[in-house]
Amino acid sequence: MANISPADRSLAVSLRGVSKHYGPLRAVDGVDLSVPRGEIFGLIGHNGAGKSTLFKMMLGLVPATSGEVWVGGASVTGRDFRAARRHLGYLPENVVLYDNLSGLETLRFFARLKHAPLAQCQPTLERVGLAHAGTRPVREYSKGMRQRLGFAQALLGSPQVLFLDEPTNGLDPQAIRDFYATLRTLQADGVTVVITSHILAELQERVDRLAIMSAGKLQAVGSVQALREQTRMPLVFDLQVQPAHVPLVTRTLADATGIAPETTATGLRLRCPREQKMAVLAVISPLGEQVQDLTLLEPSLEDVFFGFSD
Repeated sequence: MANISPADRSLAVSLRGVSKHYGPLRAVDGVDLSVPRGEIFGLIGHNGAGKSTLFKMMLGLVPATSGEVWVGGASVTGRDFRAARRHLGYLPENVVLYDNLSGLETLRFFARLKHAPLAQCQPTLERVGLAHAGTRPVREYSKGMRQRLGFAQALLGSPQVLFLDEPTNGLDPQAIRDFYATLRTLQADGVTVVITSHILAELQERVDRLAIMSAGKLQAVGSVQALREQTRMPLVFDLQVQPAHVPLVTRTLADATGIAPETTATGLRLRCPREQKMAVLAVISPLGEQVQDLTLLEPSLEDVFFGFSD
């Protein structure tokens, strides 16, 4: 990444050697990161890993101790960032709203702060599924409704880069599905999304790439599949085998692969290195009806996360 200019216009976010120290505490420690425009990018890590601090530096809210931070083509310490910041959207982890304002009044308040057209407020409420509650005071909103209203304010001004910190807190499964559908629509329009979440299964199939952060450092960056391959975690074959055929299938697999499968309630489980996948399939195929069914399990994002962060 060192040969990429921080001001590269193809990048929505560019960090070079970024650190943030609070006395002896290195909250962020020498981070290099590039996020191309139009990407949905995940940032995951334990509590205290440095994710929120990194977010605040990318937003220009907290100055870096050292290094360069460029967002939307502008340095966060440069004169151009004031204008660039109007094209950013931010949803913090803990949304604080004025309880006495209605949903629509809340968006109008934020629209004025962001110099966004007031005409965007009602359509944005509709976009997040709150049109029916636009005139109700926020104190009557559920946690999920407050979260959707927080997302709505982040969308005001048609931002080109969205920073979303734990954006699905309090959302039910349908609202989470709708939320990610909205992100895909935004991505199709060229919007870049940087998102953190503790719900790793939720991110697994919904981000283009992600970074794993631990102790202020980036431990790995890539697509979920690329990170799986880096960890060299085994693949798992779950085979449905009738009890009478278990001894034969066990011997066949062990002789061909050198790996002894485990017996399960429904048959056998074989853990093997990724590079042996096709060889194992070649052994299983001739077994015919002795193997009634097969499920191939990839390491989950949670497995990958602990593989890098432990």
